[in-house]
Amino acid sequence: MKVTIDGIEIDVPKGTTILQAARLIGPEVAPPAMCYYTKLKTSGGYCRTCIVKVTQGSTANPNPMPKPVASCRTEVMDGMVVQNYTSPEIVEARKGVVEFLLMNHPLDCPVCDQAGECKLQDLGYENGSAKTRYEFKRREYEVIDIGDKIKLHMTRCILCYRCVKTAEQITDGRVHGVMHRGDAAEISTYIENVIDNDFSGNVIDVCPVGALTDKTFRFKQRVWFTKPVDAHRNCTKCSGKTRVWLKGEEVVRVTARKDQWDEVEEFICNSCRYDHKKTSDWVIEGPSQIQRNSVISQNHYNHLNELKLKVLKQQKALGFIPIDKKP
Repeated sequence: MKVTIDGIEIDVPKGTTILQAARLIGPEVAPPAMCYYTKLKTSGGYCRTCIVKVTQGSTANPNPMPKPVASCRTEVMDGMVVQNYTSPEIVEARKGVVEFLLMNHPLDCPVCDQAGECKLQDLGYENGSAKTRYEFKRREYEVIDIGDKIKLHMTRCILCYRCVKTAEQITDGRVHGVMHRGDAAEISTYIENVIDNDFSGNVIDVCPVGALTDKTFRFKQRVWFTKPVDAHRNCTKCSGKTRVWLKGEEVVRVTARKDQWDEVEEFICNSCRYDHKKTSDWVIEGPSQIQRNSVISQNHYNHLNELKLKVLKQQKALGFIPIDKKP
């Protein structure tokens, strides 16, 4: 099936959604997504940040769709034409969606553990507005523990449902979910139950904001002062492939590896996440690939090597001879 997104045509198999097709083209046309997660079934359709404009439904039915659609839930039709960033209407509508998401979200980035790797920060900067029209009191909740290693800041939650679907699909028993309805809806546990199973820590990795935080890492270090490296170990419960965050020789935290869409590549067990906090426990593979626009890349230990190689190539092309090698 052929689909055209922002003027770029691509051929995709039947059943592909618009969001998946856009991601195959690249980040230059891919809509942002706060609730959709590739590895979680039935995810998506909650946050509406991935809305796009379908100007032609298909070759058979060239009529446009009457209003913006969620690209994560809309399948491609042959001959479909889609506008994302090329549509001023969609850019303005997405700004409104971001405004709704930030309506109750506290402006506590300086003290939030998610700062520096928060997708809501990126979304607000790239697609939001510098001002808010909201004048009422923000929704507030008490910070609670929902396990011996997980702390819940419901005030920061945007109800993306990722943590609920993660617990439902990769753990042996979900004990938390969304309680109540409307503006009273909140993530909570069932009658004093706590999240306690071998893969419970993954709800922290999938949370796009600072609502679910790791108590063992909480207030320990800012991510841009750490050095993320890919590492692995032999593990009987999971693949053992992780991202280890170092401060000097100290392992300050262990997380799952993520791809360019900030989605977990392979879910990891709690043993890898919490019980192995020594560098000797891991086989270090090398620096993690961090996007250049991320504040975490300010260490740019990987990018410096790339820059050095480029400079050396330019010097060689110009016939430059280093001082220490001159006769």
